Amino acid sequence: MAAVDRRQLILDAAAESFARFGYKATTMDQVARIANVGKGTIYTFFANKEELFEEILLSVMLEMKRIAERTIRKDRHFFDNLYDALDALLDFRDEHSLFVKLGQEKRDLGTAKAGYGLSKVENGIVSYIQGVVENAIEQQEIKPCDAQVIAFVMLKLYTSLAGDFNGLREPLAKDAVKQYMMLFMEQGLKDAGSGRM
Repeated sequence: MAAVDRRQLILDAAAESFARFGYKATTMDQVARIANVGKGTIYTFFANKEELFEEILLSVMLEMKRIAERTIRKDRHFFDNLYDALDALLDFRDEHSLFVKLGQEKRDLGTAKAGYGLSKVENGIVSYIQGVVENAIEQQEIKPCDAQVIAFVMLKLYTSLAGDFNGLREPLAKDAVKQYMMLFMEQGLKDAGSGRM
């Protein structure tokens, strides 16, 4: 078996272990068993569990970026693209077994690395949205503003409307979430003629 194949085999096994058992309960012995390799083989590619976890997070974040990029179309309005990208990213995050398990682990055990993994992914989403916002500013689709602040607020607004709000009453339909996103964000950003925030 080629070295590249063994490395990928180890990554796949680690992703499965983190998704099934969480960060805290995953061991290099478990990863070796799932990958059907000796534990020493793992150490030829990765120094420790933390490095393996970072590689898994990077891989998932690249997958999320590809998903978001597939939703963006140049012939559509900025807000439609942004909403669809957020929707796709957060659906992926909410359904991906790794993030479900990390969320459980953070909530139930308070594992710092689980929280770190979730934060890293959220920061990756903010960074991606920031790029979309910066492009919209350059194209004069929205007025000049701090793109990172807008990206953060958009993500938090979306997650609040699509998830957190459900604790108050029945969940909002996706169309309703989109309408409220437009109501709260579009009116304040759409006029390109005003000064910098």
